[in-house]
Amino acid sequence: MINNIKSVFSIKDLENLSGIKAHTIRIWEKRYDILQPMRTDTNIRLYDLASLQKLLNITLLHDYGYKISKIATYPQDKIPALVREIISTKNAKNHAISAFKMAMMNFDQELFLNTYNWLIAEKSFKEIFHQVFIPLMNELGLLWQSDTITPAHEHFISYLIKQKLLVNTEKLQVLKQTKLDKVFVLSLPLNEIHELGLMYLNYEILLNGYKTIYLGESMPIENLKDLKKHFNSIVFVSYLTVQPERDSINEYIAKMTTELVDDNTELWFTGRLVEFINKEELSDKISIFDSISELMDRI
Repeated sequence: MINNIKSVFSIKDLENLSGIKAHTIRIWEKRYDILQPMRTDTNIRLYDLASLQKLLNITLLHDYGYKISKIATYPQDKIPALVREIISTKNAKNHAISAFKMAMMNFDQELFLNTYNWLIAEKSFKEIFHQVFIPLMNELGLLWQSDTITPAHEHFISYLIKQKLLVNTEKLQVLKQTKLDKVFVLSLPLNEIHELGLMYLNYEILLNGYKTIYLGESMPIENLKDLKKHFNSIVFVSYLTVQPERDSINEYIAKMTTELVDDNTELWFTGRLVEFINKEELSDKISIFDSISELMDRI
């Protein structure tokens, strides 16, 4: 339910979001009183957003070498001030991931943009995507599976990341292509709506000087055939996250091979589902990549 927005968290949620074990959080509470949970009638701990923010800050200080016994003695406003002081390029990644999580939990667009602007002042967009956005999206998958976040949280943060991808992709689209030996056509199978990975591949391929045709989500195979009338040498790229279903993936690859592959056409696949592709039976015109990095090494 979109309306089912979490503003109260269980100790398990805190563990999932901070990476600190629930057992450790309980010890820190008991010994040092670092968090003051609310209690239900049945004595179950519940935490608010302020507690989550505080725990994420404490986690960063702890990772940086501060002892919990010392952190516990600090006045309320000293912890965020210390975090601001020690954020350097060395731990920018962890701080940024925490800040993006808080932005997501609070539906706070301003925090997202401020964190992104802080990162882009020091790093390239490519570095931000690899060092921060990919680990963040991987964590979101786990948080979603464990019911710590709702689809509303995931959609909110995904949209903001997509926005940044589009802005950075547009800057490349106006540049002249330097490599003309092939064209990359990027699309997703029917009912596949997880577009972020494919959008990022589009950005990276453009960055490498190639022309791309971006078709996006839910493209029927027969519609891809039209592209062959317009371009001589095509690499069709697809990012398989949830579609096609595992038990029909090899059938899907076989159909794409029959419909699209010839001397001037290749098929490249990456994404979570490629592990279920039967690699023994593939044509030499088909390439499977376990990660975005592996695919980019080929270009």
